[in-house]
Amino acid sequence: MSAVSTSPVIERGTATSRIAAIAVAVIIALLAIAPQFLSAGAVDRMTALFVYVILAAMWNALAGFGGLVSVGQQVFFGLGAYFAIRLADAGLNPFLALFASGIIVGAVSWPLSLFMLRLRNGEFAIGMWVIAALTHLLVNLDRLVQGETGTSLISLNAYDAGARRAAIYWLALASMTALLAILFGLLRGSTGAAIRAIRDNEDAAASVGVRVTGTKRLLFVLAAFGIGIAGALWLATSITFQPKTYFNVQWTAYMIFMVLVGGIGTFEGAILGALVFFLIETWFGGTGVWYLVGLGATAVLFSLFLPRGLWGTIEERFGLRLLPVGYRVRFPAATDGDGMLSPQQATPYREKA
Repeated sequence: MSAVSTSPVIERGTATSRIAAIAVAVIIALLAIAPQFLSAGAVDRMTALFVYVILAAMWNALAGFGGLVSVGQQVFFGLGAYFAIRLADAGLNPFLALFASGIIVGAVSWPLSLFMLRLRNGEFAIGMWVIAALTHLLVNLDRLVQGETGTSLISLNAYDAGARRAAIYWLALASMTALLAILFGLLRGSTGAAIRAIRDNEDAAASVGVRVTGTKRLLFVLAAFGIGIAGALWLATSITFQPKTYFNVQWTAYMIFMVLVGGIGTFEGAILGALVFFLIETWFGGTGVWYLVGLGATAVLFSLFLPRGLWGTIEERFGLRLLPVGYRVRFPAATDGDGMLSPQQATPYREKA
């Protein structure tokens, strides 16, 4: 007796993903009231975690979904902090300056994209690193910054330390939530499908009517804006601005590490990778150079044995998707007359954009 054939099912949201969405809302609500119960040190550490999530999500959007691998994203991180310093020095409220600096960074990235997006693959990656190095030198020429001596966001000192710490925490939480929501909505729409089509084959995407240049520019500017916000928030927590710290390539290295470990090209992977990096830094950050050696070794091991990262591997083996941005073709289980699994059961899932 032959098996009854069943048609494949195209799905995006599942019962699991709907439960996950509710869980995310509950977690955000709990995080919003957390400063009332956490110590000052814990509030600062959680603020750092939010910044890491922003950095990982923005680099993953650019490279994992858009295929634009950059090793110079520290340029936007440094500019976010620099413009916040400049705006606060001009008399703008320092908290408003944090957000305004991100807008300026996004605006600056627009003309930069006009010629940077003409570059492909390795040329784009190295070109961004060169832009970061040149920007670092230009910022050093600003008399307010005083070269590598740096300066401070002293206007924040006018606020009570506890109130300031809580305000920065809430700003970081709100920024992270808003940026993730914007990115999630973007990737789930037609623009998200266009982004992944460009990543897979730019020429083929253009041949079917995808606006390649405009789509890449949108993603480039969004990533710059988000990383600029992250740089401004980091400045708010540390107060001091030293160009060699903020324009250091280590920031992009951290972004790459988080995305590689979590799972490049997966929405959940960037968040998971940021959490893993945060835990490693919290436990081993005080070990000095061995901490950096450990990060490098971990990245190499993941590249060799788990190239899809933690979440990518989980998704591949178990078909689990908590925050799906694409569609999935599911082949329902079927058996033959002897109760044996059919080929559809052996490979039940196939991912689609």
